[in-house]
Amino acid sequence: MCASPKKHQTIKAEIDGTQKALLKAFLYHLKVERGLAANSIEAYERDLEDFFGFISVPVEDCRPEDMVQYLSVLQELGLKESSMARKRVAIKQFFDYLLVNDYPIKLDFDLVPKIRIGNYLPDTLSVEEMKQLLDSLPMDNSLNFRNKLMLEMLYATGVRISELLGLTIHDLRREQDMILVRGKGSKQRYVPYIKSLDPLIDTYLKVHRQSLLKEKTSDYLFLNRLGGKLSRMGFWKILKQACLEAGIKHEISPHTFRHSFATHLLEAGVNLRIVQTLLGHSSINTTQIYTHVDTRLLVETHHQYHPRA
Repeated sequence: MCASPKKHQTIKAEIDGTQKALLKAFLYHLKVERGLAANSIEAYERDLEDFFGFISVPVEDCRPEDMVQYLSVLQELGLKESSMARKRVAIKQFFDYLLVNDYPIKLDFDLVPKIRIGNYLPDTLSVEEMKQLLDSLPMDNSLNFRNKLMLEMLYATGVRISELLGLTIHDLRREQDMILVRGKGSKQRYVPYIKSLDPLIDTYLKVHRQSLLKEKTSDYLFLNRLGGKLSRMGFWKILKQACLEAGIKHEISPHTFRHSFATHLLEAGVNLRIVQTLLGHSSINTTQIYTHVDTRLLVETHHQYHPRA
């Protein structure tokens, strides 16, 4: 039996010792055997803790109807289809792990409906909006100069925000105009950056990074005001303030830069395989989403300029 929707919305039950032990073993499996990145493992942990807090039966007694009710409650609470699908995948992989390790379970995922996700188009800025944002960034002190370089590099390379904040000074390949990026699943790739960033990088390394570093030592490229690694939340605040000051009206996230990077390259005629490599996608199917954005631009242009439109 599952908790009621109202209870789930207001109270998160404490998970028991058995659930904690199974979760710990599964997370260890994700880290050591599958080599997932820390951010991915944390997402799995959150999703599974949420599920454990909802069900009121032992893991081995959980049935398909419990899972269906859980997903129904998430839907009632207004969770996005993509988020629901992610949670379903996390829970399925956990139970698959239990099954492989001969743990007795009753949950048959073939009886749990899959989440249908509608046609999703990534959020992007136009080339003009991106120029407006980047050109408006001040460089009057060390923190602002750091912010300018971070946002410029994010758009110039299309890397994920976790990859950007994880960069060290040793990952800069200045003679090749590239950076070494550590992506999902500890995969590494080289990503080029545009030559116009060199003066910004030079000044940041020689002047502003030293100012932020103070008396501390750190290999991380982008530092916070205390000389430590800049957090994702810290970057979110920087981006929100930058958009506000640049007059960007709609909500954007760090991933908007990655989406815009890919979309703008495709619109300029870059081969999809090249974009796939730059983004670090293992499957071209993941990169295909950006072709829908490109198609949308074609339709809008056609409707705008065709004599009979």
